[in-house]
Amino acid sequence: MTTEPIVWPVKTREMHNHHMDSTIWDALDTRDDDIVIATYAKSGTTWTQQIVAQLLFDGHNETPVSEMSPWVDLRVPPRAVKLPALAAQTHRRFLKTHLPVDALVYSPTTKYLYLGRDGRDVVWSLHNHHIMANALWYEHLNDTPGRIGPPIERPTSDIRGYFLRWLEEDGYPFWPFWENIKSWWEIRHLPNLMLLHFNELKADLPGSMRKIAAFLDIPIDETRFADQVQHCTFDWMKAHASQTAPAGGVFWDGGGDSFIHKGTNGRWRDKLTPEDNARYEALAQEKLGETCAAWLAGGAR
Repeated sequence: MTTEPIVWPVKTREMHNHHMDSTIWDALDTRDDDIVIATYAKSGTTWTQQIVAQLLFDGHNETPVSEMSPWVDLRVPPRAVKLPALAAQTHRRFLKTHLPVDALVYSPTTKYLYLGRDGRDVVWSLHNHHIMANALWYEHLNDTPGRIGPPIERPTSDIRGYFLRWLEEDGYPFWPFWENIKSWWEIRHLPNLMLLHFNELKADLPGSMRKIAAFLDIPIDETRFADQVQHCTFDWMKAHASQTAPAGGVFWDGGGDSFIHKGTNGRWRDKLTPEDNARYEALAQEKLGETCAAWLAGGAR
């Protein structure tokens, strides 16, 4: 019986905007035990980083996750700062990306975790993230040299209008949504990729953590596991937001408490009209296909 050779993803393009510079992946020296946590954004990224950190560091309660697990393709700090910092890490690295697969250098020896979440829940979280951003956030994203494309602007408080523009302009004012989901879904068969879903983490956090640990070949110390789970709950992360939020939360009014906001789904239900929901669901079917759209909506595969 012959086994078909694995066809690994190949980088075919770059992504640049006020947030991203995908070229940094070309210069990153990967390690055989690297872990990459990939999402669209506001899909449970920080939560997954916290889970991995707790599994790697035996439930230590003072792990500065945002420092230890940087967003590789974020333009700031520049690569002259970021790459040496990554090279200097001596622990097992767990990196973050918001890129689609074809804008990333995909390594056969790296373990990838991709987390999905219903786009409506994503936008409700994204709007809070955006509207609470302070002047320092805009200064870093818009004024740091190297930005390609228009600056990011302040949103209004009209969250339904924000959602509808995000939907009709595919991710405005951040980056395309559907291609991000679809690109990772299409390689779900690869042995070094594990698909996760926000809903699954919420429904069974201990069970999800055990599955992640098994995939990453991290042994679980049962004497520490209860603490590890506790440190990954929403309440614990919100109470310790200064060590879980990026840069301790300095880029948002209200600090890390604003970044670690609600952690809930369905807040769009009393804001969107039946027509709004029908439009979103039709686009999900069109852009992703029936099976992927169903997975994105609820997590089941």
